[in-house]
Amino acid sequence: MMGVVLGTSTFPSPLVGEGGSARSAETDEGCWKKRDLSRRALRAGSLQGCAPSSTPHPSPSATPSPTRGEGKIYRAFATLCFALFFLLLPALAAHAEMNIQEVTSKKGVTAWLVEDHSIPLVAVRFVFDGGTAQDPAGKEGLVNLMTGLFDEGAGGLDSEAFQSKLDDAGAEMSFQAARDGTYGSMRMLSDQKDEAFGLLKLAVNSPRFDQAPIDRIRAQVLSGILANERDPNTVAQQRWLRAIYGQHPYARPDEGNKEGLATITAADLRAFHKANFARGGLRVAVVGDIDAATLSGKLDEVFGDLPDKQALAPVGDVTPKLGQQLEVNYDLPQTSLQLAWPGVKRSDPDFYAAVLMNEILGGSTFTSRLYEEVREKRGLAYGVSSDLVDHEHSNALLVTTATRSDRAAETLLIVRQVVKEMAEKGPTAEELAATKKYMIGAYAINNLDSSSSIAATLVELQLDNLGIDYIKRRAALIDAVTLEDVKAEARKLLSADPAVMVIGPPLVQIAGGGKG
Repeated sequence: MMGVVLGTSTFPSPLVGEGGSARSAETDEGCWKKRDLSRRALRAGSLQGCAPSSTPHPSPSATPSPTRGEGKIYRAFATLCFALFFLLLPALAAHAEMNIQEVTSKKGVTAWLVEDHSIPLVAVRFVFDGGTAQDPAGKEGLVNLMTGLFDEGAGGLDSEAFQSKLDDAGAEMSFQAARDGTYGSMRMLSDQKDEAFGLLKLAVNSPRFDQAPIDRIRAQVLSGILANERDPNTVAQQRWLRAIYGQHPYARPDEGNKEGLATITAADLRAFHKANFARGGLRVAVVGDIDAATLSGKLDEVFGDLPDKQALAPVGDVTPKLGQQLEVNYDLPQTSLQLAWPGVKRSDPDFYAAVLMNEILGGSTFTSRLYEEVREKRGLAYGVSSDLVDHEHSNALLVTTATRSDRAAETLLIVRQVVKEMAEKGPTAEELAATKKYMIGAYAINNLDSSSSIAATLVELQLDNLGIDYIKRRAALIDAVTLEDVKAEARKLLSADPAVMVIGPPLVQIAGGGKG
């Protein structure tokens, strides 16, 4: 079984690094809890907390008792991290200046390649347009289930034989379903690349979808769904998605539901594979010990025989329904808070201003305004963050935190006050200068620290149509943003009445502030 989601709604795919947590597991202009300019990391997710994952999202357990001053420990840790960063900077700078080649095969398959012959490894990353938003009505969970079956038999190899061949080749292969894309990746030893690429060709072109693996993987997904029906946070997140997105496909959990899973057949899986796996919706990146001529042949071997065009269902854009407060009441010692404001498209001219503003507001782990007011000054929570969430068909700015239930109303009030002040006054010149410096300097360590992360980043750059020279241009794009640009973007995004979700006991009235 691969990167199939086992019964938990995947979380947002916020913009990495430029002020958001990352998207799905390995991508980076979008990767989970990394940082930079991008949109989808595995584009998993929706307007939820934060983390596409193949395991259920944990519910809060122990009651937090943060105290003022503990931040000194965290700041010391942050200082250590920065020191390590500067020690690594020369090597990372070399990655930032890497040579990205565009390789086009004889059959017209294009990939971005970074050659690195220092280590005998090759990392491949690719994505097809169309993810879980393509699940047909009544068959929710189809795409997620499909991604769990590519290593469960392909071509003439059944599940056991295929996985044995993977082991023999020393290769790792995975597929993941996200909201707007179906991702695949492979890591291999360069001296066994012929065997590895041969297996990838079988998985991409000829998955078997045998009934026994279908039933087994379906049962695992169903088990996760049933477990999450007893998890307050998962139940609440699903209500949040319905409240925010209404009837749009983004309102559905990626893993589907019990009823939809039960109806999915091998014929359904084959039909979607045929519609989705086509060269017209494909982006590929390869990093490692392979040259352009060899890669050209491998691209045709793996992808060259796929259909020219995809046959996907249209998915409309959706504006999140803000200006509402959803309380999901459970008797918990800890209350979780989520607030959503309007976001910004990756293609918007004001994108960099929004990213810088968000980083100052709550994107930075230890130095943001929200962290200072909520944790440092008042000890209300261990952590608080803001993220820009950008999907193909919707976007938002999301603030999340968790606190003691008897302090939840106070915490909510403080969060809204901090956001209001940012909307009215914007950041200071000093905050903007420091944030620019960090975001320019941290890009390599967040996005280019391994062959897999480089490949993931290059795929996201292609998805966002940023150009093969984007990494070289990025610092200038950030530096060009003015203080007035950021103030204007803060007013535009943060002046709206947000959507709010409270998970925990009913909010307690606070003097002079209502329920926050």
